[in-house]
Amino acid sequence: MRTVTLVLLVAVLALPLASAETYRISGQATYSDNMPVMLRDVYVECRPGEVDCYQYRGASAITDANGMFLIAIEVEQEDDGTEIYLQLRGENFTHVIDLDTFRNTSEGKMTQNIRLSQDGSGSGFFGGLGCCMVLFGLVFMSTLLRTVSGLATPRGRAAFQGYREPDRHNCPVCNESVAQHNLVKHLIFEHDYDPMDAGEAAGLVMRKSWSKDVQ
Repeated sequence: MRTVTLVLLVAVLALPLASAETYRISGQATYSDNMPVMLRDVYVECRPGEVDCYQYRGASAITDANGMFLIAIEVEQEDDGTEIYLQLRGENFTHVIDLDTFRNTSEGKMTQNIRLSQDGSGSGFFGGLGCCMVLFGLVFMSTLLRTVSGLATPRGRAAFQGYREPDRHNCPVCNESVAQHNLVKHLIFEHDYDPMDAGEAAGLVMRKSWSKDVQ
């Protein structure tokens, strides 16, 4: 007797689950200029005071690159005729749950397209993304052209390999431009400077150059 009672209790509890079915709403979302609404959430919302709809609030689906979406909710027979909203980008679109029509559709879903009153220019994300891609392309091409033109010269190829042009200074005696590392040698061999004097003279020239760079 106890076993029979337990079986009946389980059967009674399972009745609501057995009567539930998946109700699907599908369609394409477009702007007023016929551009698809891409990668946006379509939410189920309720008309104020529509208590029977509250259990479906929050159900959502994201549109694909063509604006297509598919929302699935679990409904029961007593939900037939319940009015819900499909909300997209702040705009509401009424849908009435129609189980008879749904069960007779060959595709297993209700079709409801959504057309917003706003146009596609309101989709700032993709506009900004396009601008960023164009800017990135311009910067990349500019860098590539500078690199190619630099490699066309011996100095550019040397710089690309890590060679750095040495600093140059004017000789305090003859005013000839001399590489920094050759300045002391130049003073000794070309102007007969004593090595100590050549080092002091070269140091003075370099300090003057550094003070100009600081200014």
